[in-house]
Amino acid sequence: MSRLGRYFLADQPLHVIQRGNNREPIFFDPEDYQLYLTWLGEAASAQGVRLHAYVLMTNHVHLLLSPRTATSLPRLMQSLGRRYVGHVNRTYRRSGTLWEGRYRAAPIEADFYLLACQRYIELNPVRARMTKRPGDYPWSSYRAHAEGEADPLLSDHPLYLALGGNPEARRKAYRALFRAALPRETVDALRAATNGGWALGSDRFKARIARMAGRRATPLPAGRPRNDQDEDRQGRG
Repeated sequence: MSRLGRYFLADQPLHVIQRGNNREPIFFDPEDYQLYLTWLGEAASAQGVRLHAYVLMTNHVHLLLSPRTATSLPRLMQSLGRRYVGHVNRTYRRSGTLWEGRYRAAPIEADFYLLACQRYIELNPVRARMTKRPGDYPWSSYRAHAEGEADPLLSDHPLYLALGGNPEARRKAYRALFRAALPRETVDALRAATNGGWALGSDRFKARIARMAGRRATPLPAGRPRNDQDEDRQGRG
């Protein structure tokens, strides 16, 4: 089956997921996480990508970012993948693919879903029962957003900055968002959009994304034939 083209819209926030092949680990040592982040920051700077949030899990990564140009994200992922996979293959004397096919990316309507997506990303270790608190996990952007830890990788979105008039006020307001669990329907919508490669937002937003991208931004109604690859129904996290 043919695959739908990706969304590469300038300055449009995207939720990106990349998974290890067969859900196998992609990080094996603390140095691996640190090198990935270093190279992510270098590629983002070189390609004009603003990184808003991230989490590095054992076998997959989540990124929330805004590319400046249509080629910014693919070039970032190509550069990062080439360096990181080369490091893993050399260090652990392995060969072959590290990733499970292509990375997945979904445009997010910022006003409705950006902060929810940011929380969803930073809560991954808690949902996976790796930690009890998001701040206990070292390989995410939570500590920067909620606790003031310096993180040169991040370029905070205006919606996060609008949470307070100064850094401490923003952090306090952001921590307050985590007192309530994300609604189940929000989690399901984020997963479905990103795993399927669909736009997440209002009907008006989806229509605008479809016009700008020149492709469908939503799945076909149930029962109609599809032209793209089946959604990965095992995509969780």
